[in-house]
Amino acid sequence: MMIRHPEMKKRASAAAALILLLSGCMIGPDYRRPAVTMPDAFRGAAAAITPDAQSIAELKWFEVFQDEQLQELIRTALAQNYDLRDAVARVDAARANLGITQADQYPNFGIGADVTSSELSRQGQFTIPRGTSRQRTFGTVFLNLFSFELDIWGRLRRATEAARADLLGADWTRKAVVTTLISDVATAYFSLLELDMELEIAKNTFITRAESLRVIRVQQLGGVATLLDVRQGEQLVYTAAVSIPDAERQIEQTENQISFLLGQNPGSISRSHLLTEQQTPPEVPAGLPSKLLERRPDIRAAEQNLVAANAIIGVAKAAYFPQITLTGEFGYQSTALANLFSGSRRIWSFIPQITQPIFAGGRITSGVDLAEAQQRSALAQYEGAVQAGFRDVSDALVQYQRIKEIRTQRELLVTALQDRKYLRYRGGVDTMLNALTSDQDLFVAELSLAQTRRDELLSLVQLYKALGGGWQE
Repeated sequence: MMIRHPEMKKRASAAAALILLLSGCMIGPDYRRPAVTMPDAFRGAAAAITPDAQSIAELKWFEVFQDEQLQELIRTALAQNYDLRDAVARVDAARANLGITQADQYPNFGIGADVTSSELSRQGQFTIPRGTSRQRTFGTVFLNLFSFELDIWGRLRRATEAARADLLGADWTRKAVVTTLISDVATAYFSLLELDMELEIAKNTFITRAESLRVIRVQQLGGVATLLDVRQGEQLVYTAAVSIPDAERQIEQTENQISFLLGQNPGSISRSHLLTEQQTPPEVPAGLPSKLLERRPDIRAAEQNLVAANAIIGVAKAAYFPQITLTGEFGYQSTALANLFSGSRRIWSFIPQITQPIFAGGRITSGVDLAEAQQRSALAQYEGAVQAGFRDVSDALVQYQRIKEIRTQRELLVTALQDRKYLRYRGGVDTMLNALTSDQDLFVAELSLAQTRRDELLSLVQLYKALGGGWQE
């Protein structure tokens, strides 16, 4: 539609101004965080929580894990891990998608030109007098002043709101990958230290049992011990011997696991300190349950998914209403290219266009139903993530407290078995074989104590992760 009369120009401007004033409304529900029933304190917390209590999750990961080699492994993983690199790329993709979606709210500008040359036939539809050139050149140069959709009902703004929530959700997912990665590296490293300790226990036990077997064989030669005693002693020696290559196998496989987390080829992993030398925080306060909603990345990501689903409802409902677009052009046009910019060759146009759906076979209604169902699904996932967070923290707190108690009892058991080991033999009231048999109980108890010490460290790792710690930069 071409608008040439000044009065029509004024009317078009007034209509455009009125439309812009109406563009403040937005169809669809505004997001409000759902109410969640929260406990006053985490189950398993050691003491009552004060309002200003700081959680261990507020500490940086290098303040919780103080082993220098473990810190270096985590830094390498944060730079090279494949899952984290993928998560970062997804954030970049979500950011680009936000830019694409947001661009629809602004006018689009462009410039174009065309030149057409033609030669007319003398025997064609129009008779061309002789002496007149049959060649004609047509030219057009125009500028798209603007072309954009008036977002009266908020369709584009809701779409931008959803895209922005997708970006925030992708970033919180990246942070969740960071917490998981730190947890996985620390878990594998502490497991590696425990396997080192198992290997050392197995070697020491093998040496001790081999020496005891030597004594039994000497006693057999002297008629004190029997062949059955020798065979039973050999059984205990071989049991310890088998534990050595099995521990070495697990060590190498755990090193390969750590190498993969670091984005490297399988190889050996350096250690800084022994399992028994690992330092842990003197206290592990959990903090307030309400702060878990703000700190735990998977909960925040689930909430952003809910925000996006809520905004998509507005996008779907906006399809019920008219869609208005404005297009304006300005340029020059001439039937002779040489006269394109001379004389009265200017052209311009202002084209408002409105599209109103009348019958779509239920497509729009089904689109709204789909968006609302997806919003209810996202709501259920968010509420489930919150409750899963509360459960994870409570489980980790209970595990941390109980494993400390188990570790204390197993230390007492190992001490008792060490004292009992050769007391009866040295007192002359028992045989070397019985002393060697009691060593089997000590061997099992020492392995169990090493595993409990590892589990105590792993429970700290799990608690730190469950509270949402580790992603802070």
